[in-house]
Amino acid sequence: MATRRVALLGATGSIGSSTLSILRQHPDQYSLYGLSAHHNLTDLVKICVEFNPEFAVVTSHRDLAVVRAELQASRCRTELLQGEQALVALVAEGAVDIVVAAIVGAAGLNSTLAAVNAGKRVLLANKEVLVMTGKLFMSAVQASGAELLPVDSEHNAIYQCLPLAAQSLAGADTNLDHHGVTRLLLTASGGPFLNLELSQMSAVSPEQACKHPNWSMGRKISVDSASLMNKGLELIEACWLFDLQAEQVQVHIHPESIVHSMVAYRDGSILAQLGSPDMRTPIAYGLAWPDRIDAGVEAIDLFAVGRLNFLPPDRERFPCLQLAENAFREGGTVPAILNAANEIAVAAFLARRIRFTDIPALIEATMLAIAKTEADSLDVVFQADRQARDYAENWLLNKGV
Repeated sequence: MATRRVALLGATGSIGSSTLSILRQHPDQYSLYGLSAHHNLTDLVKICVEFNPEFAVVTSHRDLAVVRAELQASRCRTELLQGEQALVALVAEGAVDIVVAAIVGAAGLNSTLAAVNAGKRVLLANKEVLVMTGKLFMSAVQASGAELLPVDSEHNAIYQCLPLAAQSLAGADTNLDHHGVTRLLLTASGGPFLNLELSQMSAVSPEQACKHPNWSMGRKISVDSASLMNKGLELIEACWLFDLQAEQVQVHIHPESIVHSMVAYRDGSILAQLGSPDMRTPIAYGLAWPDRIDAGVEAIDLFAVGRLNFLPPDRERFPCLQLAENAFREGGTVPAILNAANEIAVAAFLARRIRFTDIPALIEATMLAIAKTEADSLDVVFQADRQARDYAENWLLNKGV
């Protein structure tokens, strides 16, 4: 088998780290052709020295003289590039076979869409891309013939539980009703505040919010998990990926994070994908599909687990989940507005400018203030994104933080 060349976007984050772990295990099957990073240039240099990729793209406006000197001193051949256009060019390179799209938030939209338009196999770890541009994005997948494989553990679990004929997400027959599917069951751990007294929620710290009980993730996604906004975004993502309505996707709190999601069928069957809470499993599945490779993950010991629990989500405790569902139902640019407001709110919370319970308040205020339009072009989506960010920043200023 020829070695498949990988472009890893967001290489210094948690998804990037897990992907590199798999590439180390399978050097005969995969090579790192290119990568990107934003601020963490120290780790970027370490990755380049180890894997010796053709290209590395820095998306921030940092001075790269020191980085270039370090690479030259290490006799690393990697060509250092800068800016989003360089990243877009990298993913469209004819030499690239697989693009792992792991840049967090709206910042990953252009490069991920460029990879799709170039017809690559795209391992999608950036749910915000689908939240912002769902119909446009899936139409691009269909037009280009790109192979889209979800890397979020929940959507990857659903994908694994579908018949092979239904796994071409933008193919000839993506109607899950034709395959006997009635609904999807998204699981959520409930995060670190599942059992915290509601009266204490306003006083939680960023450190508490980022201390996930099961998963090791970046700070932004950890806060989203604590507020259950992450599950709301995943609900929207699932609806676009699998062409379903919001009422066909049900969220189940599952504190053990062993069942990663389930698919319910017309005959009464429910198929589930189980595994350790380790992102190497879905990444390895996406890299090797339709085959399977060793991901370096130990099989779960069901005797040790002992019990699996499932609970309905408390929407008073987690209002962000309802806000996300409302945004998908409203459609148009509303999901993009939701996402932009959430990014501003989470950043403000992490900077200790607002309380944890202010996050849904800021998001809801922004959703009410920005007029909905049809999301029929990227320009319209980006305009809504900018308007939402401007409003959210003004909301923070008016609050005096």
